[in-house]
Amino acid sequence: MEEFEIKFLEVNVPDLEKKLLKIGAKKVGEYNYTRANFDYPDQSLNKRHGWVRLRTDGKETTLTYKENLKKKLNNGSEENIGAKEIEVLVDDYKKTYELLKAMGLVIKQEEKNKRIRYKKGDVIFDIDFWPFIPVYLEIESTSHKKAEMAAKELDLDPRNGIIGSAGTIYKKYGFNCDDYSSITFEGMIKK
Repeated sequence: MEEFEIKFLEVNVPDLEKKLLKIGAKKVGEYNYTRANFDYPDQSLNKRHGWVRLRTDGKETTLTYKENLKKKLNNGSEENIGAKEIEVLVDDYKKTYELLKAMGLVIKQEEKNKRIRYKKGDVIFDIDFWPFIPVYLEIESTSHKKAEMAAKELDLDPRNGIIGSAGTIYKKYGFNCDDYSSITFEGMIKK
């Protein structure tokens, strides 16, 4: 499955929540996530902009393969155009963590973040709180057009949004996530 999402930086949470309710979005919940991102020892997933993510909020645990989709530009650089995501529910975070390690995968990074989620139809609005960067909004839907239309409903210009992972946002603030083995609210640990 391909993810179609746009992120908007440095949002004002109380104002944004009022706007979400005004457009008819319903609050789904608040989550505290713990996650571990895995790769092979040779970093072969990272080389193709991918990783395996194990994530739990304490109630639901998911195992996901994620890959940032890129488009080569004329100047030789790459631009994010979306993400491939294949996700399954698993019933035990610790056992799945040990299973992945036993299969030869290595921990690339461990992270914690908080999220407030709203939903309207097939559009998901996630207000994401990550350590050491400002709060941002992620709008996700079944197409770029729907995500862009949802942004416009909130008076956000889709051209000002960012397509990419949380790592893309960290880069905007001068952090390269690949340099850290742990990103939590307690601190960031360099590799």
